[in-house]
Amino acid sequence: MGASRAGVPVTAHRASPLLSRGPSAFAAATVLLVCVPQERDDLTTASDVTPADLASVALVATAALALLASGRRLPGRVWVTVPVAAAAVVATLASQDVMAGLPGLARYLQVFVLIPLAVVAALRDRTDLRLVGGAVAGAALLQAAVGSWQALTGTGASYAGENVRAVGTFGATGVMGMATVTGYGLIVLLALGLALRGRRRAAALAAAALLVPALVFSLSRGTWLAVLCAALAMTAVRAPRTAARAGLLAAAACALLAAAAALGPVSGPGPAGSHTLTQRFSSIGSSFTDPDRSVRDRYGLWETAAGIWRDHPVTGAGPRMFPALRDSRAPVHLSSGSDTADPVNGFRRQPLLSPHNMYLLVLSEQGLAGITAFCLFFGCVTIWSIRRARSSRGRAAGPVPAGPVAAGPTPVGLVAVGFLTWQLTDFAYSDIGGPSTLVMSVMLGTALWWAATDGSPAAGAPASAAGSVPASDDGPLAPASSGSSR
Repeated sequence: MGASRAGVPVTAHRASPLLSRGPSAFAAATVLLVCVPQERDDLTTASDVTPADLASVALVATAALALLASGRRLPGRVWVTVPVAAAAVVATLASQDVMAGLPGLARYLQVFVLIPLAVVAALRDRTDLRLVGGAVAGAALLQAAVGSWQALTGTGASYAGENVRAVGTFGATGVMGMATVTGYGLIVLLALGLALRGRRRAAALAAAALLVPALVFSLSRGTWLAVLCAALAMTAVRAPRTAARAGLLAAAACALLAAAAALGPVSGPGPAGSHTLTQRFSSIGSSFTDPDRSVRDRYGLWETAAGIWRDHPVTGAGPRMFPALRDSRAPVHLSSGSDTADPVNGFRRQPLLSPHNMYLLVLSEQGLAGITAFCLFFGCVTIWSIRRARSSRGRAAGPVPAGPVAAGPTPVGLVAVGFLTWQLTDFAYSDIGGPSTLVMSVMLGTALWWAATDGSPAAGAPASAAGSVPASDDGPLAPASSGSSR
């Protein structure tokens, strides 16, 4: 049986055009369709079916059919998703309202199990990776363009009485969507800028620079911190000495923020929104000493989640049970909702449906069983990704191969490390919700693919061809001269 340049038997590629490129195309469509504006009439429920959700169903279906048609099997490491699914199912069955928890169970399995596994099955060669990575970067550039325009023209979401907050196509009801998608795009483009060289590096870094203003205009302190951590992690894997210098600069920046917080917000003449930006930056340093209303509400929600967990320590209260139990355990200072406004939707009050901390959300709704499975999953994927990225950096030392990739980890390896760092940091003060969650799920699948396909010949190949498929730890984005890739 002959092998293609991707290391997958030719017969698997010729089975059907839909089954050949369909899964990766649907993965890209899932990312791009997240950008379609959605009107939400009912903000009291987290259940909302979007075009991106439909594309994700097609992704899972075509990926499953492609696996069956080609005879390929997923790498053994993807079994780390089984405890995640099992813990969620057990928490649902142990819930006081099983029927109410079923939508939450379906969403949890969709985001953390089904879509990531489908992406692992979809990614086989450079073309598949370029489709998915290009979709993430394209969606980020689109959101950044819309968000920057909103901030500069005063047509964004309301913040401190001014419509200066960039929210992209998500609107004020999905205030974190633009910042999240733009952050993911920045990770992809930074990874390309670190791994490529020449004109391609310059183009990737220039595109990344276009995303920075939109991130600033998003006024999302959490995204700023997560992006900083991701950039430091990718730089550490790519060039440890450079990362050490960058870490010193980051520490100096944090010291300046702390000093700004101590001095208080700066006022004075300037363009519209400049005072808002100054306040937002300085508030990072005062989040512990003098938290604003948003941060105080987060602390209250965390206290509420801990109280729910104490009442249901092993299996939790069940998926989607946090809103039902919130009021009986919330501290008196917790707000009744979050006020949002923009020129399109007007003023609306959003109920607080989650604790804004993914770890506490899983702990309160799935108990110790759920949080153990969740941390095991992300911990394994993170460790495997870093190990593979570092080992590929070690092998790449020496003469740089011909081609556009510099010596060091491949772009997809840096993306995996950067994304996981971003997500694990962001989970400390936010959780899943909104259409941008599906972009996270596709990115998680890409990281799982990188972590699971560790270069074993059988990874992703038919059992009959396991001994004949060339193995490569450098991944599909490795230079062409480095040998055959998976």
